[in-house]
Amino acid sequence: MSGHALDHDALIRYSRHLTLSEVGVAGQQRLLASRVMLVGAGGLGSPAALYLGAAGVGTIGVVDGDRVELSNLQRQVLYGTADVGEPKPASAAQRLRELNPAVRVVATGARLDSGNALDVLAGYDVVIDGSDNFPTRYLVNDACVLLDQPYVYGAILRFEGQVSVFAAPDGPCYRCLFREPPPPDLIPSCADAGVMGVLPGVIGTLQALEALKLLLGVGSPLVGRLLMFDGLRAEFREIALRRDPSCVVCGEHPTVTALIDYEHFCGISSPTQAFEVGVRQFAGEWRAGSVQLVDVRESGELAVCAIEGALHVPLGELPGRLLEIARDRPVVVLCHTGNRSARATEMLRAAGFANVRNLAGGIDAWAREVDPAMPRY
Repeated sequence: MSGHALDHDALIRYSRHLTLSEVGVAGQQRLLASRVMLVGAGGLGSPAALYLGAAGVGTIGVVDGDRVELSNLQRQVLYGTADVGEPKPASAAQRLRELNPAVRVVATGARLDSGNALDVLAGYDVVIDGSDNFPTRYLVNDACVLLDQPYVYGAILRFEGQVSVFAAPDGPCYRCLFREPPPPDLIPSCADAGVMGVLPGVIGTLQALEALKLLLGVGSPLVGRLLMFDGLRAEFREIALRRDPSCVVCGEHPTVTALIDYEHFCGISSPTQAFEVGVRQFAGEWRAGSVQLVDVRESGELAVCAIEGALHVPLGELPGRLLEIARDRPVVVLCHTGNRSARATEMLRAAGFANVRNLAGGIDAWAREVDPAMPRY
């Protein structure tokens, strides 16, 4: 990375960096010549992007296929109310340019996948993983190992978060810690379980700090260490990690030498697609009173929105409450977006319920397509 001369405004803007012996003029020039990619511009990506831009990282890539939603604003501080409905990368680029005009933003409004990941991530010094799902985490890990790029991992749920640095020289990768993904629906998403809005601010800011340390070559980055934060107790604890010599990606004899189908790898397929019903078709059946609707979401989710008349049976309680579910008429199961209800559909069919279907897209699809006045989360 070549140095960038600091003009009068830059000397003032970065003056608090310049007085740090670990940064100084040379370090600031290094930051201005650096390139960091943000995978995901949501809860984690928002604070990371703001602090990287403020720090003077010269090029910030942002890849995200989502648009800003009202429910994002509780934690995604990169956006304002006026951005609702806009593509996240474009809104992020505008905000970062307002914060620091010297920063170049490369906005990619597409979802990262096996077909584009190597091209999108190539050429960056550090990748920050702000994703919220396991397929993308494994994808980012494998791509970074193949590209020989360190990436800063972060994850959040409810009041807890994690941070580490993977795929760094001599350090472990994500698969060294999580060799296999958890069963689908075992770990709920933030949309399903909730997240305290401040938590991604803490974790995303730590990710930005780790990226800056890597770029500057200072301090002790979280290589071989998993930092865990409990927000309710305001406690940090650390677990030592090691590189796994038998790791299929970064081990001594890797067997994964190209990107794979990560949805399939994580067990996210559509085995119950034949037993799905669309929200518009279901709406007619529901109004006719011909089906029983079973809502397997948690109680807190019902406080946001619900379809009146549905039987509420949280997924974890389903095996013990089968007697409450009709066997003499069709049954439709719903959750937030259709993942937990797909699992519930499988459970009910295994228990002998022949006429049971999953509501495709869940109550979120119902709100979008049938009842636009219903709050979404």
